[in-house]
Amino acid sequence: MSSDSDARRIAAGPLPSQLVPHRDGAPPDAAPFDPLRLCIFATIALLGWLTGPVALAVFAAIGFAGYWKARRRGLKKSNCYLRDTRLVLGYLGLLLAAGLWGIYALAAQLFGI
Repeated sequence: MSSDSDARRIAAGPLPSQLVPHRDGAPPDAAPFDPLRLCIFATIALLGWLTGPVALAVFAAIGFAGYWKARRRGLKKSNCYLRDTRLVLGYLGLLLAAGLWGIYALAAQLFGI
């Protein structure tokens, strides 16, 4: 083999950076992690901060309705941290009650009820 053929063979192969393992274990051409959920959580927190108990009641009611419908269609285990849909429904029900109580307390403070 001549030096020209060796050079062509090496040039046709993978780049040296592709042969070296990376510290994070991800391949070099992999897309970077997109923390979209963190942006969503921050937006929900902002809405909660701006609207107070109204946002809590609305999000809890939407979540409760969604889990109620899913449970009626056969969902028994959720990807939620609580896993069991009965626990999730109980949790969302408590949040809804807390939101409604917060709305009542806010209205009582504002209107002197």
